[in-house]
Amino acid sequence: MTTDTASDNYEDYAYDEAPSMSEYDLSAVPSDFNVMTLNQLVDNKWVRIPGFQRHFVWDLARASKLIESLILGLPVPQLFLYEQDRDRNLLIDGQQRLMSIYYFKQERFPRKECRADLRRIFDQEGKIPDEVIRDDSYFQDFKLRLPAPLPGVRSRLSGLEYSALGEYQARLDLRPIRCIIIKNNSVDGDTAMYEVFNRLNSGGVNLRPQEIRTSMYHSGFYSMLNEINAEATWRELLQSHDPDLHMKDIEVLLRGFAMLVDSDQYSPSMVKFLNQFSQKCQSNSPEDNDYLKTLFHSFLEATSELPKRIFINTNNRFNIALYEAVFTATCKPAHDQRRCVVNAISSEQVETLRADQTFNAASQKATTQRENVQARLTAAAGIISGG
Repeated sequence: MTTDTASDNYEDYAYDEAPSMSEYDLSAVPSDFNVMTLNQLVDNKWVRIPGFQRHFVWDLARASKLIESLILGLPVPQLFLYEQDRDRNLLIDGQQRLMSIYYFKQERFPRKECRADLRRIFDQEGKIPDEVIRDDSYFQDFKLRLPAPLPGVRSRLSGLEYSALGEYQARLDLRPIRCIIIKNNSVDGDTAMYEVFNRLNSGGVNLRPQEIRTSMYHSGFYSMLNEINAEATWRELLQSHDPDLHMKDIEVLLRGFAMLVDSDQYSPSMVKFLNQFSQKCQSNSPEDNDYLKTLFHSFLEATSELPKRIFINTNNRFNIALYEAVFTATCKPAHDQRRCVVNAISSEQVETLRADQTFNAASQKATTQRENVQARLTAAAGIISGG
């Protein structure tokens, strides 16, 4: 029996350190782009919707009300962008509004059951390809669905699509929308960028660090993590059929690789360590990522005889500390020689580590302090026969 997709199915060892206070050198520059220009900026990838953002969730009525507001000249909330470089801006706040405009201009509205797939396509392509937009299995026609202003009186815009707006089309295209472009003026851009994402989104979306991290450091390495995260054998070890909504499973994979590769460089906080490792992996070659994927497959093969709930605690949560210690100890000899794992892991080894006094003491409190992280890894290396 598998568990559901909630992030509280994972023992959380990542965030028990107090956040540090910092001062940042940022500027927020207001810019007004009209609807037509914004649509073009999405198409040419000048504006990118980060991977952490939820897929499109508005219904047709709510999206129609936004379009009506723009046509009528009613105020709409501003958009927030983070400038990564001259031609790359991440949309921090305003995804539902911007995508409503984008879809209306395309005269197509995404079907609810296909929106997760469309999110993945958008991440990969930077836009929705025309052949997908025109595919009725993904989209329906986008005709405005608006309530009647008075009983028995039909809204003059209801039922219209973009090409049928007539004189209202130019009014919509030329309607300006205020965009706040946030720029970093200091050298330590990643820390500032992380905090901007966190502060602007935490109120409504409740973003987790991994959701922000996935957006900041999207790369071939992260594409590889998403690929292996969907594999059935890994899902069985997690005892969760579907990917976690807050990407906790991706973070588990990331922590395993980060400890395997850079544990000797670890120092608190865990958030900063994982951010730095993610940034480092942006420079991985395709061959590097292919090797890590192959190494992970060999680890899964080494666990094939283990009970499927071997990393699940009695409280029905996945034990991240136990997993990352076993993964690191198992893969370290192979990784040092850039080969695959050849020895199977026994359940006796894992249970011995689970019961080890040193391992348990380092897993009870201050779990992200360097000495406790190193104690867990050292205990695992002494018990798990890697290689």
